[in-house]
Amino acid sequence: MNAAILNDMTKCIGCKACTLACKEINGLPKDAPSDVLSSKSWTAIEQKKGINIKRQCMHCNEPACVSACPVGALTKTETGAVTYDAKKCMGCRYCLISCPFSLPTYEWDKPLPKVTKCILCYDNALKKGEQPACTRVCPTGATKFGDRDELIQEAKDRIAKNPDRYVNHIYGLTEAGGTSVIYLSSVPFAELGFPVDRQDEAYPKLTWKVLSQIPNIVSTSGILLLGTWWIINRRIKLENNENNSDDESVINS
Repeated sequence: MNAAILNDMTKCIGCKACTLACKEINGLPKDAPSDVLSSKSWTAIEQKKGINIKRQCMHCNEPACVSACPVGALTKTETGAVTYDAKKCMGCRYCLISCPFSLPTYEWDKPLPKVTKCILCYDNALKKGEQPACTRVCPTGATKFGDRDELIQEAKDRIAKNPDRYVNHIYGLTEAGGTSVIYLSSVPFAELGFPVDRQDEAYPKLTWKVLSQIPNIVSTSGILLLGTWWIINRRIKLENNENNSDDESVINS
């Protein structure tokens, strides 16, 4: 199953049960603010225009963060969840820069910081065949867990049956190539702070399109670096040989 979450903001009452459940299952401080994403709150309920907005990692179908990570600390799992391995992370924070939704956070206040983000309770729930903590505790069904294709169809059905209640758009259906966390809203997403100018094509593919157009530049840069390395090492060898020759001359004399 390609695990996903449907967040229907018309049903959210802002109780923040999801944020507390997230903190409990991930061992995060319960007293940390729950209205903004941070290293201590991986799920947040933000309020805008009278709407309760559940913020969390979008778990892109083809994550830019996974593509940008040079050490494989981020992984798109078989379930659809994007996970993070702090043991592999070298702290470059490329994932923060590459995320089209600006959602990963960082432990700036710690001497040995790491990246933090929702992982859909992969280790504590998904691998056991259970649903994430946030969807399990939602009292109104505002956040629902299931198969992505099935949730997309359900979202389409809700819009068709209640056109006056919903904006005719499923956020996350195509944004950045599609995500495993999708949204329904009664207010235009742009007014709620959702990035609406994101490309529909997956961002790793867009990156490759750019890189594939500059092979000569990459090759030339590689050659120049190799040449510089050879010259430096050649000079070192020559200098060592001269020093050895001088030492032999002193000994012979």
